[in-house]
Parts: sequence; structure tokens; C-alpha cells
Amino acid sequence: MTNTDLKVLELLFQRPLEPAFTTRDNGKTVLELPDSFYTDRYKAESDQVGNRFSKNVDVRIPVQELASVPNLDFAKPLGPKKQFSLFNDQHRNIASELITLFMNAPNLRQFVSLSVFCKDRLNPMLFQYAYAVAIAHRKDTTEVPITNISQVFPSNFVEPSTLKDGRQEGSVFGESGDRVPVAIPRDYTASDIEDEHRLAYFREDIGVNSHHWHWHLVYPTTGPYEVVNKDRRGELFYYMHQQILARYNAERFCNNLKRIQPLANLHNEVFEGYFPKILSSVNNRTYPGRASGQLLKDVDREDTRITIDEILRWRNRIMDVIDQGYVEDTSGQRIPLDEVRGIDILGNMIEASPVLSVNMQLYGNLHNQGHNIISFAHDPDGRHLEEFGVMGDVTTAMRDPIFYRWHGFINTVFTKFKSLLNPYNAAQLGFEGVSVDYIEARIGKKGTTPNVLATYWQNSTVDLTAGLDFSSATNVLASFSHLQNAPFTYTFNVTNNGAKRTGTCRIFLCPKVDERNMALRLEDQRQMAIEMDKFTVDLVPGVNTIRRQSTESSVAIPFERSFRPVGANYQPQAADELARFRFCGCGWPQHLLLPKGTTQGMVFDLFVMISDYSQDSVEQPNTPNDACSTAYSFCGLKDKLYPDRRAMGFPFDRRLPNTYLNEMVDAFGNMARTDLRIQYTDRTIVK
Repeated sequence: MTNTDLKVLELLFQRPLEPAFTTRDNGKTVLELPDSFYTDRYKAESDQVGNRFSKNVDVRIPVQELASVPNLDFAKPLGPKKQFSLFNDQHRNIASELITLFMNAPNLRQFVSLSVFCKDRLNPMLFQYAYAVAIAHRKDTTEVPITNISQVFPSNFVEPSTLKDGRQEGSVFGESGDRVPVAIPRDYTASDIEDEHRLAYFREDIGVNSHHWHWHLVYPTTGPYEVVNKDRRGELFYYMHQQILARYNAERFCNNLKRIQPLANLHNEVFEGYFPKILSSVNNRTYPGRASGQLLKDVDREDTRITIDEILRWRNRIMDVIDQGYVEDTSGQRIPLDEVRGIDILGNMIEASPVLSVNMQLYGNLHNQGHNIISFAHDPDGRHLEEFGVMGDVTTAMRDPIFYRWHGFINTVFTKFKSLLNPYNAAQLGFEGVSVDYIEARIGKKGTTPNVLATYWQNSTVDLTAGLDFSSATNVLASFSHLQNAPFTYTFNVTNNGAKRTGTCRIFLCPKVDERNMALRLEDQRQMAIEMDKFTVDLVPGVNTIRRQSTESSVAIPFERSFRPVGANYQPQAADELARFRFCGCGWPQHLLLPKGTTQGMVFDLFVMISDYSQDSVEQPNTPNDACSTAYSFCGLKDKLYPDRRAMGFPFDRRLPNTYLNEMVDAFGNMARTDLRIQYTDRTIVK
């Protein structure tokens, strides 16, 4: 890969609504296009517009002519100002063709040219999605950083007046040091009258919604088979969303709200309203709101037709096959839903990947069409020409309280399957000769109390310049407040009464009580257990002291990777850190690793288990190590198998042989628990 190829591919993430011939990189770089690349609007004036934007730039990069001009007619149904949705079958099929086109480019130089050619001829959100998927999966683009989606399309994440103020600040002060970040308001979608607004800090967090988008880049449902068919993809769809629900329930308890009520009856009114007050980047319209008490209706629109009864019919069919223990593929062959592959088969059926579902005609498109029904509740037949609400877009869906109720409904299907599996037994749970004798988590300051952790607000700054189209502003900075936790260290004492061996350390956080302060039984705790970390440990004979930093979590990525500044000047120099900086956009945000807690201090169970690595290990293919292995619990490993043979969420994914967590810990020496208090302080520090 040449430096100019790398540069062009990076630049295509900037200013997504501007033509490819305009300046990028804060006005320093321009692409010199062949005449055939100009669209009909600019073709007659290609010399004029090309010369205009080539003036006063530092770098001019010529783009190679295409060997073969692609036919993009397949994308015409999705016009440039229409909203793009991964839940819409027509849009997914268009995206699949585009991903395939990008993946089939014969070499890197032609992929660069193809991408530049396509950019100005396609819906901007469609292009950015398919382009990012191709960047993430092509073998020759492993060095290209994928810009965080919140920086590409900031309107989807930020209250609109913030962008206006940012443009003004950047235009007035330019490159001078007198610019100040513009503040993104923390409370702008509802007042305190609305109970659900207590969770806005979680639902509307930029890092949370960026993670959801990036996960769907890594695990697309359509495209070439080799892109879609990843190891345990369906199971990971289940587990990643189940963990979101577990975390959301913990946050609800911290805010004196009862746990999620699954959206079990689609014919009932939806009592939660939501008014997002953000703009669609492609058409500058607000995402429609949904009033409290909205009744869901069948959707009958030009490109989306679905009935509520159809969704319920799919759900019933899936529940029936769970009871009978097998599914039928399109040829009528029975495929067993066993404890190894069953959850993966169900995940691919329920999210309904056309590439991986065993029988989409029979088992339908449950998850995606539910999103569609909800997202068009305000205008189901299109009479008002309104686009879908935030539930129709993976960049915005997690903002809406109904997202968690819908996924609560989806999770009941997976839970039904798990409930029919035999409880874990002693042979599966134990690790003979290994005992966990002491566990603690402690903030890394002198004099701190063990097992008391802290959360607070932090004011951070993010660069929105890359997504501000048709603006001369440079380095537009926005500040926003988000929950943060003080970094802490786990310390465990583990005794190995045998020869040297290896174990897997599994750390979970479990709510102890519900919103009424009633103690939770293990069956409830396990379904709300939050995975905090997972890693291998070498155990020598005798006592082993294990220390692990919270920032090393296998679940999360740090703030700097969620909101990395654009440009080489901001990139780390060390090779390993540079690799992680570039590619590791998939992962839960580190600043939400801990639940909020309460001002009095909310007590959780900190659970630690050392499992037998001989039952956990996976023989990996001989491919290069993945720089992004730090967040593998949610995102897997690039070009490798999922690095844990056990079921995702083990040991809490299935029924357990005890009534209370204490009883199970007492029965198995390789487990331990302790009370852990999370103390929330209503103060804000500036990063």
C-alpha cells in the first residue's frame, strides 16, 4: 500500500456529503479526479471546479481511471436524500451488492478508484456503511483507520444547535487558540417529569451508539459469504445484546426504576414516548418523535410492508422449534438445536441474515421487522411522507427506551432456549485443585478502601470537523458530559494445589437487589450478570497473586479509541498502540464499564471464577494476531475463531445448580464473591 492510497481511503470518511473533488484534511488536500468521475451536475464544468479547489492546498493526489465503470442502477431505489436502514430488506440488499462490488475490486488501486467514483453517485449513509464494511474486511486495507461514525455524521449524535455554534466558532477564530469547544447539552430530549429520562446519560451516550454501529460493521447480515459468515456470529448477536440489557437493568436499579418490561404484546399501546431532537445527516430533517401511548400498526409503505401478526407468527414458530429441539432448513432437513450450536443457529435466524438463516421463508425476519414496525409507528402508511424514527437506524436506535423493551422481547426467545438446556454440573463448573481465596477491586490511590469504586461525570472534548460538510471551519470541537469511573485494580489470591497449569479468569458484576431493595435469587442474578473481564492466567504451584487493571477489560475500549482525532498528528508512534488506535473501534465504551451506582453506594456482587483452560481453549487458525483483541468478548477476533470454547456468558448463560449465589460459591473452590459498592458523586471533572 502506498502512502497516497492510504491517504485517499482515510479522506473518504471526511465530509461525506461533499463531492469528492472538494478539499479535505482541513483544506490541505485535494483529490484530482479523471473527467469521467464527475457527476452530470459538474461534468461540463470539471476544469473550473477542479481548479477552484486545487488552489492553495498542500497535497494533490491523482486518482487512477477505472478499468471498468460499474453499473450502479441497483442502488437507484435508495435516493441520495433518503434515510438508510439496515433493518429495511431493500436497503440491506442494495448494501449487499455494494459491499460485494467493493470486495471484488481486483487490487488496492482499483478499490481506491472505485470508492471515489461511487461516493458521489450513492446515498451518503449507504456509501459510508458499505465502504467501512469493505475497509474492515479487505486483506489490503488492514492499515486504514475507520473513523468513528459520530465524527462522520455528527448530526445523528449531537443536538443540532451544537453544530451551528461549532461552525460559527471555527469560522470566526480559525486556527487561533481563542476557540473554545461548544457544549453539547446533557438534558435536551425530555424533562425530569419523564421517568425514563433518568437513563438518558446511558441511552444517548455517543460511545454507546457508536459501538452499536461499529458492531454491525464487523458483523453485517448481508454481503459476500466470507464477510458475513464469522465464527459464532449468531451467538454473538444474542450475547452482545443480552449484555446491553443486563447493563441497562443495572442502570435502572441505580435510578430507582424497575427492570425492563419486554415488549411482549405488540397490539398494546407503547407507554414510552421519545422525541430525539436530532437531525438526519442526509436530508437535514429531524428524526420523528413518538408520543406516549402510541399504538403500533401494520406498516404499508413503498419499501416496507409488514404486519404485526406476521411478526408474532414468526415468534411462535421459533418458540415451537425450541420446544421440539430442531429447525428445518429449506430442503426439510432437521438440524438439531443442541447446546453447542443451537444458540448460534437461533441468533442467525432471529436477526435474520439472508446469508446464514437456515430457512428465512419459514422463520422470517423477527428482529429487523420489529424495528421497522416501531420506527414507523408515527406514520405507518407514509401518508405524511415522514421517514422512520430512531429505531430504524443502528446509529440512533439505542437512544430510544423502546429499544430495550424490544430487545427484552427478543431475549425472551433466547432465554426460552437456554432454559431447556440442562443446568451446569460440577464437572463443568469446577476446577479441581484450584481455589480462589481472596478477591478485591480497589481504586489506584493510596488509602482507598477495597471494594468501593467511584463514578462521576466527566467533561470531554471530541473533534467534529470531519463531518461538517460545506464549512470552512477547522478543528471544530464539542464538549459533552458523560459518566466516568475511576480506574481500579483487581487483586486475586489463587491457590494451585497441583502442577503448573492455565486457567481462564472470568469476572462478573451481579445486582444483589432490585429496585424495591429485595434480594435477588441466583436465577435472576445470572440473567442480569454483567461481564467485566476475561483473561487467561498461568498458575504455578502454591499461592498466585493476580492483578489486572480495569482498563485492560476484554469488553471495553478506552475513550481515545471511541473518539480518535482525525489526522496523523494525533496518532501514537508505538507500533502496537498505533494498530489499536487505527482499528479498534468495536467495543463497549470504557467510561461506562461500571454502572452509575448511587450517592449512598449501591452494593453489587463481584464474582470471580477460574475455569479450566483445557476446557476453554480454542485452536486458532494460523493468521496474524489481531490488534483489537482487547474487546473480544463483544467483538470477537478478526480472522480468527471466538477465543473461548465455552458458551458466551459462562457460567451465567444457563441454569445453575443452586438457589443463591453464595451457595454456588461455597460449593466450588474455584469461585469467589464479595460485596462491591459503587459510589456515585454528582461532580464533573474536565478531561
